[in-house]
Amino acid sequence: MLSTIARSVVLTLAIAAGTIVGSPIRVRTPYAVKESHNVPSKWSRVGPAPADHLISLSIGLKSSQFDELERHLYEVSNPSHHRYGQHLTQDEVNELVKPTDDALDLVSEWLSDNGVTSGQLRYSPAKDWIMVTLPVSEVERLLDTEYSVYGTREGSYLVRTPEWSLPKHLHDHIDVIQPTNSFFRPTPLHSNVMPVKQTSDTAAFAAMAQLSTSTDLTVAQACNVTAVTPTCLRTLYRTINYTPQMPGQNRIGLNDFLGETNNRSDVHIFLEMFRKGAAAASSEFIFEVVNDGSTQQTPDNATQLAAGTDLEGNLDAETIIGITYPTPLTCFTTGGSPPFKPDLLTPTDTNEPYLAWLNFVLGMTANNLPQTISTSYGDDEQTVPPSFAAKACSGFAQLGARGVTLLFASGDNGVGVAGDCFSNDGKNTSMFVPSFPASCPYVTTVGATKDINPEVTAFDAENGFSSGGGFSNYFARPSYQDPIVPSYIASLGGEYNGLYNKSGRGYPDIAAQGYRFLTIWNGTIVVLDGTSAATPTAASVISLVNDALIAAGKPTLGFLNPMLYSLLYESFNDITSGSSIGCNTTGFPAKAGWDAATGFGTPDFIKIKAAALNAQT
Repeated sequence: MLSTIARSVVLTLAIAAGTIVGSPIRVRTPYAVKESHNVPSKWSRVGPAPADHLISLSIGLKSSQFDELERHLYEVSNPSHHRYGQHLTQDEVNELVKPTDDALDLVSEWLSDNGVTSGQLRYSPAKDWIMVTLPVSEVERLLDTEYSVYGTREGSYLVRTPEWSLPKHLHDHIDVIQPTNSFFRPTPLHSNVMPVKQTSDTAAFAAMAQLSTSTDLTVAQACNVTAVTPTCLRTLYRTINYTPQMPGQNRIGLNDFLGETNNRSDVHIFLEMFRKGAAAASSEFIFEVVNDGSTQQTPDNATQLAAGTDLEGNLDAETIIGITYPTPLTCFTTGGSPPFKPDLLTPTDTNEPYLAWLNFVLGMTANNLPQTISTSYGDDEQTVPPSFAAKACSGFAQLGARGVTLLFASGDNGVGVAGDCFSNDGKNTSMFVPSFPASCPYVTTVGATKDINPEVTAFDAENGFSSGGGFSNYFARPSYQDPIVPSYIASLGGEYNGLYNKSGRGYPDIAAQGYRFLTIWNGTIVVLDGTSAATPTAASVISLVNDALIAAGKPTLGFLNPMLYSLLYESFNDITSGSSIGCNTTGFPAKAGWDAATGFGTPDFIKIKAAALNAQT
């Protein structure tokens, strides 16, 4: 790293050189720290990063009119506004979020001064992101920092730095650069899926498979609460007698990260058993590959089997197709985290997958972009710096303005993992630990339930799964929650004061079944828990509502929350039992109305469809 004196000498020489040749003086200012973020407690420094390790650097420039984009987002998402449903086009969104010409020129000049040529640069459609791949040694010089290898007890490794700098004149033009100090990275098994047990005795579930063609069952007949199937979910949430009318025009998507994919053979076996007539969809769903994401269809090797690779991907695909068939499914599979071994000198990818996916999907045209996307991955909010969270969240807002409904899992650890309920600011203050992206105000966050008649907040003592809920420490409570959330906080009577942010964005928004789902993995039945079961379930119901809206010539739901909190909440089944157990507490309790355990509750498709259609008359 150059000292301040050295940088001053360079600056003086540059000015002198510019004067001699008579060329314009380029803008140069001393470097100053742009952002610091403490290394999360579960990560430890292993050693220096190899100088030739390649980093796919994403430089996020300040949007010129994000406030205006947000205004449009809320207007087109509010059923009482005259612009409701008038979603923006891709070009209209890009125009609002593009950086200023000055910002682009100054950043390009800085990169050029550091030896980065224009041919190395890649741009997002709005040019609010600049991407470039460089070795660690060059990134360290560019950001005046030092990278290290960090690892966890579980064997995950990242190349990161807790602090990075920029020339002072760029501080107001660049919001974020990653990967730097963001440790937002689900480990190979840290998606929101909780394996319970595996069995090869498929005959034990033959009776349940027999029900897959029935459409006139009661909930009690359709559901075994310890072995949940699509027939149960379709009956419970009342989609079973609805036939999608607009497959092709209506689409649904899911996300795979960190080596996960969706195995067609397993999906086929599942559909043959539990959604007869839909088995052909196992060969029809589409892969969109981002950053060399996995589409592996050969049997998993021993390492993959031990890691449970594709448990998440199979659960998502089987659940979505099992409920929404024949709605086309797009599977986004994003690379970015093969295990990094610090003793290997060859570059290994430990780059940030979320930003890669977000920029990819923002570049999709309306003809290919799914109207509903389910994401079952997340991490502790404090593993990311606020700048990263805000920039990613603004990307979700862009998708919402274009009419996409984004649903994210609320997490599987209630209000936090016991023993890890401390702040990451160096003070180790006791606190509940919110999740991200669940805490973003521009997405719909899904908690989990179990049982029937009544459904209750999901908790499984066998594996510690507890449906996540809480309040953001980064994002303020959005206006759509103002009429609802304060009364819930008041009802707590001061319990947990000081452990959570009363003025933060509360989540989840809704919930769905997320307990003991039957899944085919590696050719056998596995029983799974998780909000990653609840999220594709809720997304499937929302997708079918979108199908009905398109069939009626009406716009899709888009960003759901303003309508949810003002109108649709009455179409959900209120959950009043259980709590978001965690941090050695019972966590936030489910209560009448919205709560920080199950949101407004679970969906009733028939009621939601009717309300959505009536809202657009």
